[in-house]
Amino acid sequence: MTGKPVLSLDHATKRFGDTVAVEDVSLDLREGEFVALLGASGCGKSTTLRLLAGLDQVSAGRVLLRGADATRDTAAARNVALMFQSYALYPHLTVYQNIAMPLRLRRLSVLERLPGAAILRAPVGRKLDAIDAQVRRIAEMLRLDPLLARKPGQLSGGQQQRVALARALVRDPSAFLLDEPLSNLDTQLRADTRDEIRALHKTTGYPFLLVTHDQSDALSMADRVAVMIDGRIVQVGSPESVFKRPGSRAVAAFIGHNRMNMIPSGPAAAVHPMGARFDLGIRPEDLRITPDGALDAFVESAAYHGEESILSLRGPGDIVLRAVLRGAASVPDQGSRIHLSASPEAVHAFDIDGQRVEIA
Repeated sequence: MTGKPVLSLDHATKRFGDTVAVEDVSLDLREGEFVALLGASGCGKSTTLRLLAGLDQVSAGRVLLRGADATRDTAAARNVALMFQSYALYPHLTVYQNIAMPLRLRRLSVLERLPGAAILRAPVGRKLDAIDAQVRRIAEMLRLDPLLARKPGQLSGGQQQRVALARALVRDPSAFLLDEPLSNLDTQLRADTRDEIRALHKTTGYPFLLVTHDQSDALSMADRVAVMIDGRIVQVGSPESVFKRPGSRAVAAFIGHNRMNMIPSGPAAAVHPMGARFDLGIRPEDLRITPDGALDAFVESAAYHGEESILSLRGPGDIVLRAVLRGAASVPDQGSRIHLSASPEAVHAFDIDGQRVEIA
């Protein structure tokens, strides 16, 4: 169960001149919750993060912090931790100094940051001791203790990312916002870092917002996924509900490693009785080759990918289809004609406006 909203957008719109980047977006980030804002490049998701953080101001609507209007509050006043695709570590500072920097800037005056200030004034020494304790606590949490004396150039990409996470966490933020933090990582490191971020969320209990274009990141890490298309949030729900019950044709086409097959009404009538009235969607993974399948298709090509093979097909009415065959399933020859079927629960229906229709 998640708690009360910590950071929210309330009907927020952001314009840059005549261009509307974000339009009428409402989104809550609740206590203890991990939300993924998922969308293609240029859809407005990073602008949405900047509005929440206070780096950009809304053109209309409000930003709320624990229910209070924070629309005109600065980023510092909102105390939101940010982590971007670029880690932006200070190369001349040690890991310890990088993590401590936000606390030093926040808790010490310009004079108190000067070398030797702690010797002259006991209160400065107490502040430095408190900063040291906080830095070492966060470093231990992220397994950075042995690396505190190193410079960023001496670290691996994964270690640099953990330092960036530590620097964001050390401030005890109201919320944690991550903008495409995994984009620069290779496949294995990406998977390991997903696990680390998810574990960090569970350990700290901070509200997390992950902005990403990668469906695997969003579906595997988040409690809720908000899908953004062309500056609007078009569906919000659990990863399972967004994947299994896309609310529109646009969401159905976007979600999934292989684009959902869309069969227009007419040819769709061969698949389901409702196909005479609505367009039907079937994921490539849900199509099966069966002798009595109602959907005829011509095999244009077959691509072997190890764990699966992807068939490019031409269906009735010259529609383009894809089918995914798992494991050891036999792959039909190029140029052959096959018959396809799908279980009723795998068939999605969309009306003339592209909105989901529930069918029996």
